[in-house]
Amino acid sequence: MTKYLFWTLLIVTCSYALWRGRKYEQLSALIFIAASVASVLLRGPAEQTYLGVEGGDLVIDLMVLAALVAIALRSDRFWPLWVAGLQLTISMSHLLKAIQPDLLPLAYATAERFWSYPTLLILFVAAWRQHRRTRQQELSAATG
Repeated sequence: MTKYLFWTLLIVTCSYALWRGRKYEQLSALIFIAASVASVLLRGPAEQTYLGVEGGDLVIDLMVLAALVAIALRSDRFWPLWVAGLQLTISMSHLLKAIQPDLLPLAYATAERFWSYPTLLILFVAAWRQHRRTRQQELSAATG
């Protein structure tokens, strides 16, 4: 059930960001979509998932982290710092599993996946606020 919730949230959020956001919201949406698809394609057999460090997810998470940090350094908005920080937390879940190999697979999976939901919600709010700012600027220009 949670995978359907995630994919629904991903599609709705990223579609809205692509439609209404600026370049950084749009770029983040594309990154999140590509990372989610790549995670599915690189995931091993279900019975072996999260028993050890998930190498494919680790590489994807580190690439997403690098991209989000680059966006945060270039953007004039605060939201990219939040999503980069949450992505750092996601990336640290792999270190946690490497340090503690007997960590339960469910705990590892939860630590890796949980922060994806707030990240998507932050992207949605960022795109919504950007659209609202753009509309206000257009109204001000038309009346002023």
